[in-house]
Parts: sequence; C-alpha cells; structure tokens
Amino acid sequence: MSSFRTTRRIEFGDTDMAGIVHFANFFRFMESAETEFLRSRGLTVSWRDADGSFGFPRVSASCDYKSPARFEDVLDVDVTVEKVGRRSVTYRFDFSLAETSVAVGRITTVFCKHSPAHGLESIDIPDRIRGILGQG
Repeated sequence: MSSFRTTRRIEFGDTDMAGIVHFANFFRFMESAETEFLRSRGLTVSWRDADGSFGFPRVSASCDYKSPARFEDVLDVDVTVEKVGRRSVTYRFDFSLAETSVAVGRITTVFCKHSPAHGLESIDIPDRIRGILGQG
C-alpha cells in the first residue's frame, strides 16, 4: 500500500461551539490531504489535456470519530491508498494527535472522463496512473 503523511493545524473557524473540530470539517481535511498526496506524485484530482477532461469525483465518503481535536492542535494525517480497482481508488485517512487516534476516514473516487457529447463517464484507470498510485 502506498502512503503519505501531511499535517493540518486546526483553525478557529474549524471548531464548533464546544471548541472542538466540527465533524463536517474532517471531509474538507481529507480532500486537502488527498490533493497534497496526489500533487506529491505529480497528479491532481481534475485536469485537462489533449485527450480531454479527466478527474476523480467522489462516490463515497465516511469518517469515524475517536477523540476530539481543538483550536491550534496540529493533526498528523496519514493517507493510504487502500485499493485501486479497475476504475476506482479508495483512500484511508488516519488522523492523530500526539499518537492518539482522532478519526479514521475513507474516500472512494472513480476515474472519469468528461466530454460535451457524453457528459461524465467512468473509464479504466490508465496503467501509468495506477503505477503512480503504487498499485501498478
């Protein structure tokens, strides 16, 4: 499995009235960590080239919460490619604070091509991208 580590400092606007990170913000944190992971490998979540427009829209997202995080905390975010299917990629996101598990999330994306004639359609992940994701 291919993995990547980044950090996320909790900003005041990430917290709720109880002073802890609002649950919905973990989905933003996952998306940001995924983008950083892909960028570190020369990829992105959406692009256009001579062959058309491509991307990895989300088809599933979940997060289990274990311990609170608060303003100014710096979370470690470990991104792991759990599975690369024929057309989909599933990522796992492990959030921790000083070795304490805070949350575990997952996102599944599907490789798609967009064209004016066909709209958005899922297609097989090219071997080149599969290799970059560590599952080639």
